[in-house]
Amino acid sequence: MTYAWYDILGTVGVTLIVLTYVLLQIGRVRSDQLVYSILNAVGASLILVSLYYNFNFPAFVVEFFWLLISLFGIGKYIFQRSR
Repeated sequence: MTYAWYDILGTVGVTLIVLTYVLLQIGRVRSDQLVYSILNAVGASLILVSLYYNFNFPAFVVEFFWLLISLFGIGKYIFQRSR
């Protein structure tokens, strides 16, 4: 079975999001750390790229908001650090 490059990117994105959640649950990362939001944002972005080529509306909605919330977390972190 052959996978398209965008399917591979989407799989990497899912792996990043799941890995980030595991790291959160085992206490290796905290939700207020920059790395948490960055990993989630990158994962969601990669999934969105794959959805561009193989669209699924419910998955798009979830990943769009996952990315939006992650970007909010990044902005919040940067704002707090600058104060």
